[in-house]
Amino acid sequence: MNAWINNRPVTFEEGETILQVAKRLGIFIPTLCALLPLDHTPGTCRMCITEIERKETPGKRELVTSCTTPMLEGMAVFTHTPEVRHRQRQQAAWIFSDHDQDCASCVRHGNCELQDVALYVGLQNNSCNGRFIAKRPVDTSAHGLLRDVNKCIRCGRCVEVCRKVQGISALTLDDIGTKRGVGIVGADRWIDSPGCVECGQCTLVCPTGALGEKDQCDTAIDWFDDPDIKTIVAFAPSARVTIGDEFGLEPGKNTEGQLITAIKMLGADFVCDVNWGADVTIMEEGNEFLSRLRTGGTLPMMTSCCPGWVTYVEKHHPEMMGNLSTTRSPQGIFGALAKTWFAKTHNIDPKKLRFISIMPCTAKKEEAARPQLARNGMPDTDLVITIREFARILRRYGISLPTLEPSKYDSPFMAENTGAGMIFGVTGGVMEAALRTVHHVVTGKNLDGIEYLPVRGMEGIKEATVDLGPGGSVKIAVANGLRNAEELIQRVKSGKADYQFIEVMACPGGCIDGGGTARIKNSYLSHAAARAKTVYQIDRARVYRQSHANPDVIRLYDEFLGKPNSELAHHLLHTYFTDRAKAPDPETISQIWKLVKLG
Repeated sequence: MNAWINNRPVTFEEGETILQVAKRLGIFIPTLCALLPLDHTPGTCRMCITEIERKETPGKRELVTSCTTPMLEGMAVFTHTPEVRHRQRQQAAWIFSDHDQDCASCVRHGNCELQDVALYVGLQNNSCNGRFIAKRPVDTSAHGLLRDVNKCIRCGRCVEVCRKVQGISALTLDDIGTKRGVGIVGADRWIDSPGCVECGQCTLVCPTGALGEKDQCDTAIDWFDDPDIKTIVAFAPSARVTIGDEFGLEPGKNTEGQLITAIKMLGADFVCDVNWGADVTIMEEGNEFLSRLRTGGTLPMMTSCCPGWVTYVEKHHPEMMGNLSTTRSPQGIFGALAKTWFAKTHNIDPKKLRFISIMPCTAKKEEAARPQLARNGMPDTDLVITIREFARILRRYGISLPTLEPSKYDSPFMAENTGAGMIFGVTGGVMEAALRTVHHVVTGKNLDGIEYLPVRGMEGIKEATVDLGPGGSVKIAVANGLRNAEELIQRVKSGKADYQFIEVMACPGGCIDGGGTARIKNSYLSHAAARAKTVYQIDRARVYRQSHANPDVIRLYDEFLGKPNSELAHHLLHTYFTDRAKAPDPETISQIWKLVKLG
């Protein structure tokens, strides 16, 4: 079909909106509510106003929102006329009229889509600024997230991603008038939410500072500067392929060496790799799976390294807690061994040692606060810093990551890592890493080519059958995104699937798109493919590609733990789960049914 945008002939498919056609052709129209690939065109921000002439009424122009108006045969669209620009400036002014403009302390400082739109439409000397602000308290009750309704522009993106991508519906737009903004379904505070798992996907799509990570940068800086404290810093597999976005590097750029250099410049005493903890996770989890398989334990066994997924089970399906692997996540394992084996080896008082984890995940902050992941009154993981927070710390020190020369890990322990640990950063990676070791343990042989392709890719649910030789075969499944995880759970509960081993990652694509990664303006999940590609390239370049081949891991068991799933290993490296389901009150049930009716 044919039409025109700014007198430029364009072709389009029936059903496409003006905004979709314009974006596809690289014609910029400002917007704050529409965001691809979310199926979300509410027309609430009104910033995408354009003028159109319909084929049936030539010479007669009308103003429409381009995100809700379908392109029609013979239509002429104008995006920069004086009337369009006037209306866009007017709309931007009214958005600012009840917006808290304390930009200096905002989590989106320097990366705000609202500021960009104001600049684009030429908003100057806005007489509406702050005219109708109705202050609401900032919600910092959650472990990893903050909610500042005073910065909400009611775009609805967060509600959309929570409802349609994650299938949770923990967020809504509440209240009325200028107090209306992002709210918590069934609770006044985030910490009391019966549904939220702190995955942080909402923070990736919020165009302003209404939703973000809880900033703990000052705590890390204080510890770096304290001469009485020894700090050990380790970063997640996906950190090295996601933080580059914060500094304008190409998507998926591997910055591992530069990250090590930057952490040393900040004053950390030891720089290590959480990948090492991932290898230990595989040793424990793989052997736990074989034990359940051989002794009739609870199956299917489900991975437990993703804290958002674990919280989802505890809150939404506590009846499935017995299916979760009791093995801790790589972060939880690293912290436990940092405060025991590492501290003893380096003659450090554990009370003066602080483990700081750099993660792509806001839910990891909640995980670190779990009482079952602490001993003797001390948390095993003292502090979790997201990718966005760490980038802010570097800027506060005037450190430009792209200009740094790469360094190597300086610790003789907990630094050697494998390709198996690296692929934890992508969906299917935990399953593949486990199969590399489980297959070797059972058959004495490696998987063909080591790589197991059926679990790779961005599909929501993947299934396969793995031949373990004399050990028979096992049926496995991999899900990423909690909406897909829910579908998998229903298959298991209904008896329609007989899996033995399941991997779940709460975030779409896995940790490479975690809720603590860099926010890409006007974009969501757009860098997933590039990040995953680099993860697999790093895996192929590693000397060791199987967890059981890691020399540091072998030494750990020889010198300290004895063997996987030993009594000491269970004491230090395993955990338990808690039923956190809450019976909804009548008002919550009413809100949920309203959301269901809305789709």
